Amino acid sequence: MRFPSIDLTFSSNWSAEILPQRPLILPFRQFVYPRQAEEVERDALEVMVHPIDTKPFLATFALGFSDPSALTGLWTCPDPDWLCAVAGGYAYAVNTAEPEQFEQIEHRPVLSLRALPKHRLLVLAGHHSILAWGIHGKSWQTERLSSEGVEITRIDGDCLEGTGWDLVSDRDVQFAIDLRTGARIKRVAQPGKGE
Repeated sequence: MRFPSIDLTFSSNWSAEILPQRPLILPFRQFVYPRQAEEVERDALEVMVHPIDTKPFLATFALGFSDPSALTGLWTCPDPDWLCAVAGGYAYAVNTAEPEQFEQIEHRPVLSLRALPKHRLLVLAGHHSILAWGIHGKSWQTERLSSEGVEITRIDGDCLEGTGWDLVSDRDVQFAIDLRTGARIKRVAQPGKGE
């Protein structure tokens, strides 16, 4: 597992710390994500979460892939009560005010994640497509953009630009996505400021 990322772009009603290992003495409140995981402690992401209005809890996130290229870390979400944790490419959204409430984000593996405050979105890129997570959960998911590997290259206004490898032509192809809808758009490249 590579060194965990921490991105606190959005304001939050919690603080958290990534623990180097599972504590020997477990806190009173502890939650495992997902609930049905087998051998979850093995290489899991262990996070001590301190919500503003409730007692702290230990969150244990099951590892997706042990591949070093798989993303691992913590992100604040557009909703200040929620956190996003990624463990070896498996992403989880957890309501820190009610930790029983969570969602394992269907996009697997997550290879990169960007916070876009202007759009109030977390944008998760995987091998084939991009998924956006907003204040009410999943906002949109793109069509298949790549046969293997999506790279976000630029954010310009409401447009996300990137490249993906196409199996048929055996080359990288460019794409542009409307950040409001997730729809693919045709765009003439223009200089501009990114987010």
